Amino acid sequence: MRRIAYLFGGAAAAGAGVYVVVYLYRWQWQRAILCGVLLLVVEVMLLGIVLLGRLTRIEERLRDADRRQRESAARQEDVLARLRNTPDTGSRFRWLEDPAERTYVFVPVLMVTGVLLSGLAWLVQRIASKTARPVAERRLAGRLAVLAAPGPDEDRDLEELSPPGAARARGRTVRLAVATLVGAALLGALVVGLAELTQTREEQANENEATSLLLRVDMRGSGMTAERRSLAAQQVWERCRDATSVPLNHASLGSLGEGLFAGVVRPALTDHDRMRLRGCLEDTVLDRAHLTVVGIGDADADDD
Repeated sequence: MRRIAYLFGGAAAAGAGVYVVVYLYRWQWQRAILCGVLLLVVEVMLLGIVLLGRLTRIEERLRDADRRQRESAARQEDVLARLRNTPDTGSRFRWLEDPAERTYVFVPVLMVTGVLLSGLAWLVQRIASKTARPVAERRLAGRLAVLAAPGPDEDRDLEELSPPGAARARGRTVRLAVATLVGAALLGALVVGLAELTQTREEQANENEATSLLLRVDMRGSGMTAERRSLAAQQVWERCRDATSVPLNHASLGSLGEGLFAGVVRPALTDHDRMRLRGCLEDTVLDRAHLTVVGIGDADADDD
């Protein structure tokens, strides 16, 4: 279940991030803000799922530790109870308690046996020292030669060698550096791409006479008359007249009927200003109104 949540959360976050970039490219700020908020919500949700999983594992470990501690305490109490219930037999041997069974032979026999074993061990040691060859000592010296201190010439070679963990640490450092460089390059490319797509720059003037637009206004709800639709179109049009790099001082909007409106802008707009004007018109914030740019193009002086 957690993997499914991660899958859907990651897909939602990726989609929201992509649409943030798309709406920024289209100059649709309201939609970009909504997708950004959705991206933050999904990220917070994923962070909450991760933290909840960590807390759950910590609680399980604490419960297991408490259970093991209770079991250990129970075993200690059981052992202590058994020790307390064990009868005291005294500090003497049982065979010494009964006078009828005293033989007074055990201690002398034990002492004599110890003396005999000591003499036998001394004899074996003397025989071994006279007959054994230092083969085992040579083998042991050969095994311990690697642990001997290096000579003066070998110290220089050891100084040139890297420590055992240096290769692994160097490889990890290289991988971290490569990942950092790749991430920085991707982030830089994203920033430069957004700057290229959204930054206003000087463009070549459009040599045409004017730019014409065909708009469609859709209204939701009952009782939406043609007057309400025309008023919504005029409000959106007036709000977007300053969305381009050059204010639209000579811009008119007329109704064609059935929710269609035609707008004419003089002088003609550049490609970047067309994109900005389309984004502003379609990124409407009016209640129960949605405006769609059906078509946009240039008109020459010879066009009717």
